[in-house]
Amino acid sequence: MNMKKTILSSLMVLGVLSASAQEPKGTTEYVFNPHMYIQLQPVGAQYTLGEIDFQDLISYNVQAALGYNFSSAIGARLSVNAWQSKAGISNKDFGAGNFEESWKWKYVAPSLDLTFNLSNMLAGFNPNRVFSLGAFIGVGANIGFSNDDAEKVKNDYIAACGGYLPAADREQNMEYVWDGTKVRVTGRAGLTGDFRISDKVSVGLEVNANLLSDRYNSKKAENADWYFNALAGLKINLGSTHTTRFTPAPEPEIRYVEKIVEKRVEVPVTPAVTEEKIEPLRRDVFFTINSSKIRNTEEQKVKDIVEYMNKYPAAKVIVTGYADAGTGNDKINDRLAAQRADAVVKALKTTYGISESRISYDSKGARVQPFAENDKNRVSICIAE
Repeated sequence: MNMKKTILSSLMVLGVLSASAQEPKGTTEYVFNPHMYIQLQPVGAQYTLGEIDFQDLISYNVQAALGYNFSSAIGARLSVNAWQSKAGISNKDFGAGNFEESWKWKYVAPSLDLTFNLSNMLAGFNPNRVFSLGAFIGVGANIGFSNDDAEKVKNDYIAACGGYLPAADREQNMEYVWDGTKVRVTGRAGLTGDFRISDKVSVGLEVNANLLSDRYNSKKAENADWYFNALAGLKINLGSTHTTRFTPAPEPEIRYVEKIVEKRVEVPVTPAVTEEKIEPLRRDVFFTINSSKIRNTEEQKVKDIVEYMNKYPAAKVIVTGYADAGTGNDKINDRLAAQRADAVVKALKTTYGISESRISYDSKGARVQPFAENDKNRVSICIAE
């Protein structure tokens, strides 16, 4: 029975040692890799700006794109948007009957877009970010066809107006009805939002506005025509998006005490006195997100430093503040790291009376990450020796 207990205890000790060996300390850095991606957005809706009710100008819409991210902030994509657009006309406001009708036509619109990752621009590159906001601008072509309905609506509209167009309605007449296939230059801009599922896949949302000439919807209005798209689908990264670099923390300096024994013949040999070796003391004071207040659960760590300083009057302590790279930006993180270091320094001096000459402090912001786990980098590391 005792042998069994001994074996179990040995296995438990080995397990603890193994777990400790699997948690190396150091700094993790993410390096962006340029890469391609594809977007498939099979769910979408389009609203073509017009004068009839909003719901009567909604039509289905799809989009696909092939893109390349040159850096963590800037990229480009070739997108193809397609399905159909709608337009409508009404003369109810001019007292010439009660005519209101819409028509639709098909189109395919390839576009070359310049893309911007606003989240990486403002808060730095983080491949583990759950949501990323982006924007884009582009130029392309709208290839319209199957506009046969427009000619019929035009004839019905003139008939409803008594064979002529009312003077007040001339700005909305259908003078620009077109047939066959028409190609028009399109300018576009929009916003994107990507919700990360994995390193390879994210769910993407997009809204965009498209500007064309006045002749797109067959109506002469003497101003540009617009349509707006809302799309949803998947974004799939091709290849590795980033490289992870881990820099191990430096091993603590080993201090050797030289033992010198002097032998004297004329007097009894006195055993040499070995100087007591004083081990450095490290305490990590952790903080909550966006805070530099020392919590009650962390107060004992500050007291440990104080006890060490009182026990060894020649000892000194250095306090270094940090912030996590997963949230905020460099300006915010620099401020937080400095405040966290200052909070510990003030506690040592003001609360516990440690002399200012025995305290040094520094702050690294989020540029250095002492822990692999993001949230643990909201910390002040105190080393007394």
